[in-house]
Amino acid sequence: MNYSVIDKYIDRLINETRPEAPIWNIENIMHGKAPGWNYIDGCMMTSLYSIYQCTGDKKYLEFIDGFIDYYVSDDGSIRGYELETYNVDNLNEGRVLFDLYRETGKAKYLKAIELLYRQVKEQPRTVTGNFWHKKIYPNQVWLDGLYMAQVFYTRYETEFGGGKNYEDIVSQFENVFAHMYDKRKKLYYHGWDCSKSAFWSDKQTGLSKSFWLRAVGWYTVGLVDAISYFAESAEKYRERLIKIFRQTAVGLENYIDPDKKMFWQVVDRGGEEGNYLETSGSAMIAYAMMKGARLGYLDKKFAKLGEEIFNGICKEYLTETDGKLNLGGICLMAGLGPETNRRRDGTYGYYISEPVVENDAKGTGPFVMAYTEIKRL
Repeated sequence: MNYSVIDKYIDRLINETRPEAPIWNIENIMHGKAPGWNYIDGCMMTSLYSIYQCTGDKKYLEFIDGFIDYYVSDDGSIRGYELETYNVDNLNEGRVLFDLYRETGKAKYLKAIELLYRQVKEQPRTVTGNFWHKKIYPNQVWLDGLYMAQVFYTRYETEFGGGKNYEDIVSQFENVFAHMYDKRKKLYYHGWDCSKSAFWSDKQTGLSKSFWLRAVGWYTVGLVDAISYFAESAEKYRERLIKIFRQTAVGLENYIDPDKKMFWQVVDRGGEEGNYLETSGSAMIAYAMMKGARLGYLDKKFAKLGEEIFNGICKEYLTETDGKLNLGGICLMAGLGPETNRRRDGTYGYYISEPVVENDAKGTGPFVMAYTEIKRL
């Protein structure tokens, strides 16, 4: 595969984007939302910073700084961010603030980090000690949230907190493994309601009904990224997460489509009517496998598996129209509830019913992250 075309694709994404109108935030565009701090843009910022680390090309750093600068005011307040919603998704874009503060020295980025860390300290929790996914979802843990919150949390503890809350971070991952991992299927359910009261939850276990690929991807990437941010001296904490990460990766190996080398939208029901090979979750797992192998958390064979998955995505969904590259096969969104939206019931039929789009950052961000691992290979 000629990977140079991907560099051109990335250039297109940043050349056609302004902070107030990112072309990769398809969800906002479709719903006419005003620009604001969100995890979708955060996916792109993280991936672009990784490209900058790989290449040293300042254009990426300058773009990220210009983009985030638009959202963060001098006093550290953040455009469109509302602490009171206690939405863990909003912590994700905060990851890049650590990098920008180190690169630019802008005091406002540190102030914004502290604002987001205030949310971490105040975030409502389940009886097990896990963060609620959002204030509007009481007692609910979603796999997505472990990526959104714990990576930011780990970075803060390592860089500013002296690691005093490492145990809290590790235990939140371990609780998910204990309660949401199906040992027979070797997969994670999307959601868990500790109160067992949500309409989508099983009345005995509190679990949702299906294994949604992107949720599994978020959790897997959350593991590898969090592990990589623990201090060198925190070996005992890292090892506990590496044990979970290895079991997760070994389980996922069973679900790679043998022909297309990708994963299915509902992971364990490949080939069933309406199901499809999905880009974002496949890219997340490809990235996690390659990074995990590179850092020694996983067996070296996972580097090759991750590369095969990445190439499968390129072959299946990277296309050219009128001279422009496009990345397809991306599930636009999926969630569980709330009560006012009973269509989001966690069933197979629900997950295959959501729109499939091109160039949304929930897919392009992980795709670029996986590409950085290809470069490192």
